[in-house]
Amino acid sequence: MKLVVTDGATLSGGGVSLDIFSQFGEVQIYDLTAPEQLAERVSDADGILCNKTPIPAELFDRCPKLRYVGECATGYNNIDIAAAKAHGVTVCNVAGYSTDAVAQHTFALILHHYSRVAQYDAAVRQGAWKQAKTFCIMPYPMQELAGKTLAVVGYGSIGKKVAAIGAAFGMRLCIATRTQPQNCPYPLVSLDEAFRQADILTLHTPLTEQTAGMVNARRLSTMKPTALLVNTARGGLIVEADLAQALQKGVIAGAALDVLTEEPMGATPLFGLENCTLTPHAAWTPLETRQRLLELAAENLRCWLAGTPQNVITAP
Repeated sequence: MKLVVTDGATLSGGGVSLDIFSQFGEVQIYDLTAPEQLAERVSDADGILCNKTPIPAELFDRCPKLRYVGECATGYNNIDIAAAKAHGVTVCNVAGYSTDAVAQHTFALILHHYSRVAQYDAAVRQGAWKQAKTFCIMPYPMQELAGKTLAVVGYGSIGKKVAAIGAAFGMRLCIATRTQPQNCPYPLVSLDEAFRQADILTLHTPLTEQTAGMVNARRLSTMKPTALLVNTARGGLIVEADLAQALQKGVIAGAALDVLTEEPMGATPLFGLENCTLTPHAAWTPLETRQRLLELAAENLRCWLAGTPQNVITAP
């Protein structure tokens, strides 16, 4: 069996090894694969392992030997699923590997805004505390999370974890989700109502035709002027021009984003805004998280070879 890893540089990042896949046969690893290189590189492959490499419909026409695509991530919007299905190719993803890491990063972004740690650290480094006449300085107003309304959009594994952490902080929860969850201990509201109620609105929903651009000027205009928007899901959920305008005009107080529509970051209007914190799609990258991802991706492949595929997005 021949496997091709199309974008190994996005998976390894130091500290983990892609050698875990060598047990299944011949493995060709490329750091990155440009669209014009893809068909040639996987032309004789039985399987592809990818993270963010686009896998378009025409690839399946040009690679008749291809039978398996392992998405080394939870989101799979980079793969043309309809084309894979039409060609009898199995596609599996890795769900649940990053729940703890993404929930942790979500609250890192929230606390960055509410507790102002970075600003106070910078002030101390610049000598503000040494020059103080009182035992403390407080130029940057902080707020408690307790009692604030946390609106969680999407109630999968990450949304549930974020809600639980919010509850531990003493926050008031409300949940907006397309599917009716079982035994949800928090109030369920519509998406529009979540925007209206939120002190903090955090996105944990996949990018689909239905969710693309869900954060737009209309919904932003209904939010509190003190509200914070957090996105650790997918950049395409937000109309970036609308968000930039809302931040510049004070429609909402701030945004904290780990994802953008174009990645690596392109000419986004959000770059450089004082009230917009950006991290480089890093929520999923702790060492333990990436190791777990590779182990689960290998297990997906092992199960497929055994005739009992798991985490299936589509299969013959």
